[in-house]
Amino acid sequence: MTTTAPAPAGQSAASANPLPSLDPSQAHLPTAVAAASTPTALWNDSAEIGELSRSIAWGAVGATCNPVIALAAINADRPRWTARLRELAAENPTAGESALGWMVVEELSVEAAKLLEPAFEASGGRNGRLSMQTDPRLHRDAAALADQAERFSGLAKNIIVKIPATKTGIQAMEEAAYRGVSLNATVSFTVPQAIAVAEAIERGMARREAEGLPMPEFGHVCTIMGGRLDDWLKAYVAKQRILVDPGHLEWAGVAALKKAHHLFVERGYRVRILSAAFRNSMQWSELQGGDLVVSPPFDWQARFNENDLPVNPRAIDEPVAEEHLAALRTISEFTKAYEVDGMTVEEFEEYGATRKTLRQFLEADAQLDAIVRDVLVAP
Repeated sequence: MTTTAPAPAGQSAASANPLPSLDPSQAHLPTAVAAASTPTALWNDSAEIGELSRSIAWGAVGATCNPVIALAAINADRPRWTARLRELAAENPTAGESALGWMVVEELSVEAAKLLEPAFEASGGRNGRLSMQTDPRLHRDAAALADQAERFSGLAKNIIVKIPATKTGIQAMEEAAYRGVSLNATVSFTVPQAIAVAEAIERGMARREAEGLPMPEFGHVCTIMGGRLDDWLKAYVAKQRILVDPGHLEWAGVAALKKAHHLFVERGYRVRILSAAFRNSMQWSELQGGDLVVSPPFDWQARFNENDLPVNPRAIDEPVAEEHLAALRTISEFTKAYEVDGMTVEEFEEYGATRKTLRQFLEADAQLDAIVRDVLVAP
């Protein structure tokens, strides 16, 4: 049995998520209460099976994976994955470190996706998705990104594929959307990136429609890594010796997320905003009530539940206080992130948060190669 919450302002009731009835045994958990009483979907920012299983019990209907998360999942069960790498190496005697490492990433992603199939079926494909990220080493090649996205989407019916929100990545998203890939934009921190992503996906979907190709529920989302935007602004003001009340800086990611969500609703994009890269509880609590996705790491979900964080089903419609926005607007890097025309598509890759995150993903790939190397050629 499902219930449907009242649609947020600017959204039709028909587009709101169908909501599960609240299990009485979970009635004391804020994440479960929010999942059962608002259209805001909870996803788990990890594909590690133990964490994902517990998160599903708390109301999660999706999960994400990226090179950093995959590396953490492998390290969390190193004996199992070391043994599996030995088997894969024997089965694929000419495969190199990178190829073998990504075979493991594929396997753990498919395993996590299986846990989410009930939510996928119940939502008609809108939720129950496992986000699997394209290889960050392909970030300069739109054709390679689109091809890999199409291949990953065939690994399981509920895979949604991450592509970075750079100029090259946005080109790849349009093509992948046309091919019928469910997409999640990543390496994305700003309102102009989110708008460019949504418009690219809409163009790809329009091409499919024009050719009479199937148009199921793709469940497209666009991530805004709110906490990484906060991180970048804090680093920027420190480097520039700008004094800003640190309390204002905690609102930057929330402000970008709220603005992007409301723009998506107003413009009727068939893409939802997804909140990720948590640094404070507001990146969950301030977004409740909107038809969007919040994807905290498992430990943040545990903290929400342990602290009985209140659930305000209209929080998404409460604007960020003008005092915070006024202070943030004195920082040029926030203006770039917050205004619709703050950056051109050509500038996305040079934004500080983009450079830092791409490097981190590439470094995680290198660490995965090192794990495989230790299996193939013992130190």
